[in-house]
Amino acid sequence: MSIFRKLFPKGSNSDDSQDNSEERSKYMPEEKLPLDERFIHNFTTQGGRFLYCIDENEVQQHFEDILVEHDFFEKNVLCTNKQLRDRFSDYNLNYNDNAADNAFFLTTCEYIIANNGAILFSSNQLKERKPADFPETLIVLSTTSQMVESIGEGLRGIKKRSGSNIPSNITTLKNFKNQKADEKKDLMNYGVPSKRVYLLLLEDL
Repeated sequence: MSIFRKLFPKGSNSDDSQDNSEERSKYMPEEKLPLDERFIHNFTTQGGRFLYCIDENEVQQHFEDILVEHDFFEKNVLCTNKQLRDRFSDYNLNYNDNAADNAFFLTTCEYIIANNGAILFSSNQLKERKPADFPETLIVLSTTSQMVESIGEGLRGIKKRSGSNIPSNITTLKNFKNQKADEKKDLMNYGVPSKRVYLLLLEDL
């Protein structure tokens, strides 16, 4: 992964890069950014809040920072994943399975999509609820190994992992800020409301 090079760049090579760009023929295909850089760019450009975690200590620290920022302590939290409840059990939060009246939704995801910055969910996380049923704020825990090029690759991954028990309610979320009236949504994201999304991305590769 090239996340480290993006977060902790070495000395500037801007002059070299400019020379290389000028030397490239205009007929050469455009160079693609690495997968992780494309995802970070597309996710944050759409208003997503990206928090990179090198280990579990950083996961816990970033999670606590979010709670402090929004005063989420001692609040009701929607979380249907027992492992997540156990993982974040030290913050005096009231976890429940009821979609109503919660400060935020704590969840995992199926995949994160590099080419459009989307997060792919299924009934494994959402059950049979629609994104509109969830709180305004989502805190999503993912890993670098869940990053794929496209939605199609993510769907193939779900099918391969699930066998004949493919989950239902497969949904992408990539609407992380208020959208202007003249901006169009893609079909898989049609009717999905804006959400404040924090992505805790844990390095596992």
